[in-house]
Amino acid sequence: MLSIFDQGPFPPCPAPFNLAAHVLRHAPTTPDKLALSILSKSSAQNWTYQALEAAVRGTGTGLLQSGLNPGDILLMRLGNTVEFPIAYLGAIAAGLVPVPTSSQLTAADTAKMIAELSPAAILRDEDVECAPHPNQISTDSLMAMRGLPPCSYNLGDPERLAYVVYTSGTSGNPRAVAHAHRAIWARQMMVTGWYDLRVDDRLLHAGAFNWTYTLGTGLMDPWTIGATALIPTPGTNPRDLAELLQTHRASIFAAAPGVYRKALHGKDKLDLPDLRHGLSAGEKLSSDLHQKWTKATGTHLFEAYGMSECSTFISSSPALATQGQTLGQPQPGRRVAILGADGPVPQGDEGTISIHRSDPGLMLGYLNAPQETADRYQGDWFLTGDLGSMSADHQISYLGRNDDMMNAGGFRVSPLEVEAALSNHPGISQVGATAIEVKPDTFVIAAFYTGPEKLNHEDLQTFANIHLARYKQPRAYIHLEALPQSANGKLLRRALPAYFKVTP
Repeated sequence: MLSIFDQGPFPPCPAPFNLAAHVLRHAPTTPDKLALSILSKSSAQNWTYQALEAAVRGTGTGLLQSGLNPGDILLMRLGNTVEFPIAYLGAIAAGLVPVPTSSQLTAADTAKMIAELSPAAILRDEDVECAPHPNQISTDSLMAMRGLPPCSYNLGDPERLAYVVYTSGTSGNPRAVAHAHRAIWARQMMVTGWYDLRVDDRLLHAGAFNWTYTLGTGLMDPWTIGATALIPTPGTNPRDLAELLQTHRASIFAAAPGVYRKALHGKDKLDLPDLRHGLSAGEKLSSDLHQKWTKATGTHLFEAYGMSECSTFISSSPALATQGQTLGQPQPGRRVAILGADGPVPQGDEGTISIHRSDPGLMLGYLNAPQETADRYQGDWFLTGDLGSMSADHQISYLGRNDDMMNAGGFRVSPLEVEAALSNHPGISQVGATAIEVKPDTFVIAAFYTGPEKLNHEDLQTFANIHLARYKQPRAYIHLEALPQSANGKLLRRALPAYFKVTP
């Protein structure tokens, strides 16, 4: 048997359609229900569905009144506040195209994005770095828009461009991934195939508002089915999350594995009587961490695999747990295969994890890069770049990357991007970057470099602060006489971790 999972096509997205209208579809029927609660140890800022929709549609009106037109691109340079999701949905409601970005990006990063996107405006928090642009809309202006009359939802073809997200690629340059309005329709497969999300759930997501994992799993998905989203205030200590989960009666917890590890630190038992289970994504969940969480809470963790181009599409769930170290199974409605050079490989064989181009959650393509988009396809299959195998019962095992992409702290980062930035340092002759395991299940980015002499760590960190977003910066710098190379002079990145030694 070949490595193909196909249970038939998912129902098509209705038309006309608007992503934001779909997310907020329950506001008219449950206006007073709690949609969002922003939590601290001593208080909570609450938003009903009625208040949330009014703020979103008022923001849409304000953006249009500022001279923007449907189809215009907006670069989002906002902080970890509620303005982020409100502005994001407000733009989409009005037919604009938001581009959410990490607040950790440098001004140099945003200069490249501005050149590529030609945005009509930038939504800007003054505390977030950004390259110059003639049309910047401040956070104060966005907040003032909330009280304006509601905009009409800009309905249209579900295939039209809705938003753009950036991802690091094997070329070393972040790629602009264009998504259609239909992408939100496809997330219903996650609701059943990963979350087991119900209308009476209270889902607490530990991530920042301006992280796409939070935006999707923590906010839009609960709102789409009429549930309640809980978000800790910025700066919340992960060790305080258990108290928030208990006090606010969270029934589902979502976080990256590192957050679960910190929440458990020094604790053998967590009293969480309302918690049904946890969700994990961003990096591989270790069996050891899963076992510790289950022992401490009596609940299980369910992880998902995905990427910016298609979000999550393989997962475990309460209805279908993983077996051994597998990632899980393709969600019901997906079409997934393990491909070799000649197509799907036999079950059990290694190949590239791939998803069919008919998937409604798959990207439209890389913005302004048709050839790069075409290069990611093999026939009708989109190649993820990750290696895996599929068992007879369609469980998928992860076997690594077929490139050298790094995963540290839940973010995928291209080593080429890190190397390109550090190679400009005058004291570095050659550099190689990779993720290293500094303690069990904890990975950081390390830079191995050659040069006339060993450089000061603080000076290298200062240089990295200027040229790389924080999550892309190495946490360790190792000076070598020479970097490992193949016979033809190619850097052997996968040999680098052996040169790392943990000092007492």
